[in-house]
Amino acid sequence: MSKLIVPDMNPFAVSSEFVAGVDPAAAPEGPGWWFGFCGARILVTMTESEGPDAVEPDVMEVGVPQVNNLAELGIEAVRSQYLGHLNNRPCYAAQLPSELDLPASLALKPLRSLYGQLDDTFFAIAGRAVQLVDWDRTHQYCGCCATPMEQSLHERVKRCPQCNLRQYPRLSPAVIMLVSRGSEVLLARAPRFREGLYSVLAGFVEPGESLEETVAREVREEVGVEITDIRYFGSQPWPFPNSLMIGFTARYASGEIVIDPVEIEAADWFTKDSLPPVPGKLSIARKLIDWFLAQDTP
Repeated sequence: MSKLIVPDMNPFAVSSEFVAGVDPAAAPEGPGWWFGFCGARILVTMTESEGPDAVEPDVMEVGVPQVNNLAELGIEAVRSQYLGHLNNRPCYAAQLPSELDLPASLALKPLRSLYGQLDDTFFAIAGRAVQLVDWDRTHQYCGCCATPMEQSLHERVKRCPQCNLRQYPRLSPAVIMLVSRGSEVLLARAPRFREGLYSVLAGFVEPGESLEETVAREVREEVGVEITDIRYFGSQPWPFPNSLMIGFTARYASGEIVIDPVEIEAADWFTKDSLPPVPGKLSIARKLIDWFLAQDTP
């Protein structure tokens, strides 16, 4: 039987201590947490921390800057968004200039690389922030009449004052599915994967499709296999840049593997004791694979 991913299994599940907000006038007073991004890289503080004993080298702890504004750090934000508050401290997202001269105490790091290094709550808020920064950057003008857009202070939406077009933050729904055949699991590798890595299949939802139809179509298109017993597993926001991954399990029904050479480099059936390298624990792909490994199969 399939099961849902509970919130503590989701690295992008924001703590209940965080309260989302839109209007910066409602922000609590005092210094706030600033989630600044230059593309997919986040601005972080780098603090030297001594190891537990003299033998171990010092390590660098990573954090999120807490200041009244980024000007205190010598940075002028291109634009910013109020996110809400955490423990009664305001949180902001900001687009940073492409050229920055940072001191040794600050650095720009790819967000994905900070999983397990950045505090879980801050990592989750950063996942929200990077999507809003990208949305803000790419929706400055109306897509219908090219008039500069206005940000609403009551909800997360931009409105055109000329033609009243409304633009909400973009979310791109994608399905990701684990297909099993008895004690075997279907894994594939895309050309963009690092050497040797395999994963479950995935693909974006097309207009007019149900999620289950997308699951069946993507499996058919990518590996030529028909499936049955499609069941919901769980979901995970994937802010790279704006996907919502919706996980499913399914069972093999018929067909031989015939790959789509544009999308897939290789695909095969693997048993539990013969798995190739698979994605890390950050992703729902790994959670699907771990779920399969935990099942009692003949």
